[in-house]
Amino acid sequence: MAVERGLGAGGPADVPMIPDEGMIENVIEMPAQPGITEFDDGSAVVGDYEDEMEPRPEVPFDGNLADVIDEAELGRISSDLVGSIEDDLSSREDWEDTYKKGLEFLGMKTEERSEPFEGSSGVIHPLLAESVTQFQAQAYRELLPATGPVRTSVIGAQNEMLVKQSERVKDYMNYMITYEMEEYDPELDQMLFYLPVIGSTFKKVYFDPLKGRAVSKFIHAEDLVVPYGATDLASSPRITHRISMDSNEIRKMQLVGFYRDIDLPTGGMGEDDMADEVEESIDDIQGVHPSGPSEELTLYEVHTSLDIDGFEDMGMDGEPTGLKLPYIITIVADTGDVLAIRRNYVEADPMKRAKQYFVHYKFLPGLGFYGLGLTHMIGGLAQASTSILRQLIDAGTLSNLPAGFKARGARIRDEDAPLQPGEFRDIDVVGGTLQGSLMPLPFKEPSGTLYNLLGTLVDAGRRFASMADLKVGEMGGETPVGTTMAIMERGTKVMSAIHKRLHYSQKVEFKLLARIFSETVQSYPYAADMMMGPEIFVQDFGPNIDVLPVSDPNIFSMSQRIALAQTELQLVQSNPQIHGGPQGLYAAYRKMYEALGVTNIDAILPPPPQPQPMNPAKENQMALQGAPLQAFPDQDHQAHIETHMAVMSTPAMELNPQAIIALQGHIQEHIGMMAESQAQQEIMSQIPPEQMQMMQQQAQMMPPQPGQPPADPMMQFKPQIDARAAELIAEMTEQLAQAVAPPPQSDPLVDIRNQELQLKAADMQRKQQEFEAKQEMESEKERNDILIAQQRIDAQEKAIDERSRVAEERIQTQRDIAALNSAMKGQ
Repeated sequence: MAVERGLGAGGPADVPMIPDEGMIENVIEMPAQPGITEFDDGSAVVGDYEDEMEPRPEVPFDGNLADVIDEAELGRISSDLVGSIEDDLSSREDWEDTYKKGLEFLGMKTEERSEPFEGSSGVIHPLLAESVTQFQAQAYRELLPATGPVRTSVIGAQNEMLVKQSERVKDYMNYMITYEMEEYDPELDQMLFYLPVIGSTFKKVYFDPLKGRAVSKFIHAEDLVVPYGATDLASSPRITHRISMDSNEIRKMQLVGFYRDIDLPTGGMGEDDMADEVEESIDDIQGVHPSGPSEELTLYEVHTSLDIDGFEDMGMDGEPTGLKLPYIITIVADTGDVLAIRRNYVEADPMKRAKQYFVHYKFLPGLGFYGLGLTHMIGGLAQASTSILRQLIDAGTLSNLPAGFKARGARIRDEDAPLQPGEFRDIDVVGGTLQGSLMPLPFKEPSGTLYNLLGTLVDAGRRFASMADLKVGEMGGETPVGTTMAIMERGTKVMSAIHKRLHYSQKVEFKLLARIFSETVQSYPYAADMMMGPEIFVQDFGPNIDVLPVSDPNIFSMSQRIALAQTELQLVQSNPQIHGGPQGLYAAYRKMYEALGVTNIDAILPPPPQPQPMNPAKENQMALQGAPLQAFPDQDHQAHIETHMAVMSTPAMELNPQAIIALQGHIQEHIGMMAESQAQQEIMSQIPPEQMQMMQQQAQMMPPQPGQPPADPMMQFKPQIDARAAELIAEMTEQLAQAVAPPPQSDPLVDIRNQELQLKAADMQRKQQEFEAKQEMESEKERNDILIAQQRIDAQEKAIDERSRVAEERIQTQRDIAALNSAMKGQ
């Protein structure tokens, strides 16, 4: 097939123009020349065009489509894109002018001035440079700490395996960023210097085939071009990354198959077209200039959506839908040659959403796509401060080295040239004294008004970019918490908002890095877990682990962090019990050490011991001491419950309500564990052994999910186990309530009335007892009196009887004597 040569769109003159389907429709028939097919653009094909068309070879999904697309189509794509890029560049010329002015007001290069006189001051006030360097120093420390910038968080419910998975992801990303990705540290440092100047910087996160790893590269704002109407990276219809790459590096990319193997321009770029105006300003500030042709080529890497012939989006009916698909097109800027066209979406994504590689860091939210920097906000103050400072220095120079005229005739030499400091120019005059022949010009001293105005401007600029470190540092250790927070909030509003934007952008950057790690790395380069193999890498980078910056979006300086940690420690020390006791106090002290930057915290502050199973007597002792109690599944729950219930009725416990409350809560914990264990045993006893064995085999065959424990065959019976456990808990709780239930309580008023009645009854009973005792005493007395009277009568009667007997005996004796006398007389 013969093909006429023509000038392709954006390509060299020897690019063959192969017509596509759209061009076939515009074929002009040439009857006088059979066998020749001519197209609208002047090219022609000799022979039967349709018979000589060859089908395109199959290209892998991640392959370079430019290897199989014909030159005419590549030329059309290149021409359209390069023209759009030039329009995008011209639409931001005013933005580039502001960028150049901001670089000039950094004061890195002294200006040589000859106006208003030769050698006048060209100094630039350091207001802008001071604000930029202060921000860069603080942000660099916060965004890239020595231990690594990445932390992780478990999304949803946590368990031990998920926590370990999260730690592995965090350790790997910090290892890659701080050790393997050598460019990350210096490029972040440089990015944070440019960010406050112009307000926007960019990071590009991608896999570098030459380095064989992920790369997070800093992109200058002038090297990332978007259309005029773009508002953000996600919705921009076209993102162009202007890349300066050594021709030898491009050749390497061609050899590994990443770029199309075509001839590259020789000799590099000349001095005139080597850099744009912004790059020229940066070179001028640095004092470097190109010495000759460079070996670097400028590439346009365009992220956009196209409808490429032969690679259309196909509908369910097999017909093209007309939908533009995301692609990444790499073009040599000087020649328009297309080096690569690659799909920029996931093959399995039905929505064909474009992959994101760029991260936008903003200093302040702008009015459009680009952010606002200190150049926009205090650039006018920096310019005015520079002008006033130069006037003050020039006024001092003229005042210290006065100039004037001296007499020499009437003619003044070099009268058109301005007077220099210390110069006395000849004046031609006639005669006169020496004093009359010299006339100094009336130069004034530096103006005090200008000096005060300069101070006002500088203070205004510093207030806008203030860091509030001095305010925090000036506060004493006894400053109230409310005062501390009020001062910090008042002085850190602007910087806190800026730091939150940086935190958000860094979070997006780390998510892009995690995505690339999960797509390109298969295993850990070190022993991440001794119990699991290195192949767990892909499972670790799953959706249940969130990757975050270690920086706190609400804290952006060490002084602020220390002040907050000290305030928190003071609050915990004021009432440790409501802050978790020893655990809360330990956490507050640890946070204070972390704020101070101490690395060996565990050596200074050993962590509190973890709870261990204890016997019930030891738990009773800890309850009396106010220590926390914890139950464990393997304990004898019934024995613990009985021991605790027995000790709760002792006098020592009755005098300690807090200990009783702690033991009651601990008993409930034992009841819950015991009920769950009994419920599971009951449910398992109802399952046939064959079914149980089958369930265990199925659980062993199921692969464990990332971050999840092995499958439990009883999980399908969990609703039944929970329901039965609830019933058992209700029964046990009712039994416990009956055992420890206090006696029923009556109405206090009724109790008082009953007590009054009882007192009255007791008083009446006392009185009755007293009356009865008195009556008894009186009866006893009466009986005693009667007894005594009777005894007296009896004694009297006895005495009478005794006297009668004595009298009778005397009479009888007398009778006997008389008888005896009579008898004696009778003898």
